[in-house]
Amino acid sequence: MMRGIRGATTVNRDTPEEVLEATRELLLFILKENELQIDQIASALFTVTPDLRSAFPARAARLIGWDKVPLLCFQEIEVPGSLPRCIRVLLHVNTNRSQNEIKHVYLKDAQKLRSDLASS
Repeated sequence: MMRGIRGATTVNRDTPEEVLEATRELLLFILKENELQIDQIASALFTVTPDLRSAFPARAARLIGWDKVPLLCFQEIEVPGSLPRCIRVLLHVNTNRSQNEIKHVYLKDAQKLRSDLASS
C-alpha cells in the first residue's frame, strides 16, 4: 500500500547551508516519526517558496543517502501573505500503516500551516 506523508519547515535565511540543513532535519524527523526505511520511499516532491533560490532541497535528500529515490523540486505559487522561506515535501511511501497512523511533520514556523498536525 502507498501513502503520502506531508512535511514542511522554514529557514531564517536563503543560504545553501540553511536550506540543506532544514531539509535534512525535516526528512530525518519524518523517517523517525513514521518508522520508515529509505527503501520504503517511492518518491519525494519538494516545493520552496519563491524567496528560496540558493539550493535544491532534493540535494539534502541525496546527501543523507536517498540516491535511488526519485526526487523533484518545484516552486510554490506566490500567494500574498503566505508563509515565507518555506520548504515543503510530499513523500510517497510503501507502508502497511493506515492513513490515521501516518504522522505528518511540520517544524519551525511551518507549524502555522497545520497547527493540528504540528510537530515540536
